[in-house]
Amino acid sequence: MHRPGMLGAGLLWNGCGRMSETLTTARRATLHRRVRFIVGFTITYNVIEAIVAVWAGVLASSAALIGFGLDSVVEVLSAAAIAWQFTRKDPERWETVTVKAIGIAFFALAAYVSIDAVLALVGQEGPDHSPLGLGITALSLVVMPLLAWIEVRTGRELGSKSVMADAKQLILCIYLSGAVFIGLVLNSLFGWWWADSVAALVVAVLAVREGLEAWRGDVESPFEVLEDLEDEDD
Repeated sequence: MHRPGMLGAGLLWNGCGRMSETLTTARRATLHRRVRFIVGFTITYNVIEAIVAVWAGVLASSAALIGFGLDSVVEVLSAAAIAWQFTRKDPERWETVTVKAIGIAFFALAAYVSIDAVLALVGQEGPDHSPLGLGITALSLVVMPLLAWIEVRTGRELGSKSVMADAKQLILCIYLSGAVFIGLVLNSLFGWWWADSVAALVVAVLAVREGLEAWRGDVESPFEVLEDLEDEDD
């Protein structure tokens, strides 16, 4: 952890409540390019993920997989908001608008997942076995954590709440991927048709929480605890 005697020249508190080195114009430009690359990759991946997940959901009659595909659409909207912000001449000026937009995306996702899960539980509808669905959710559990980690580090160095909020959107995608994956596995192995709906409701609660934090601009790194532990070991 950072200790009082360790402050020196060239350090400042960034917008996310952490210390970072003072950014030069060249370094800031590099980070802005990295953000644009991250959101570009995110948009491309999520478009593919949405198509595959919805297709798999239709084939397996899985409301959870269809919802997962639509979540990818929300991810695209979140990434597009960040991309738009960083095409402006003064990206920091558009922080508030972008963060609010991401918060709305969280709320919309929570509403859809909740409605979809409740309807599935009431109708006692479980998905069929879906190898394609299992494959796309498993892939997301590999890709999204890495992408979120890179974006968190970039957003922290920039002191950008909107980039951090977008990273938290990726974290939510990891939760949703895991929930859908576990639900599909439990349904396939044990016939527990209700498992993915229950997990989806948990994800909806998390989405509301993250949406409220993004709306208030209260954005923290989900990896902060691990990094603090690393600092303590130094």
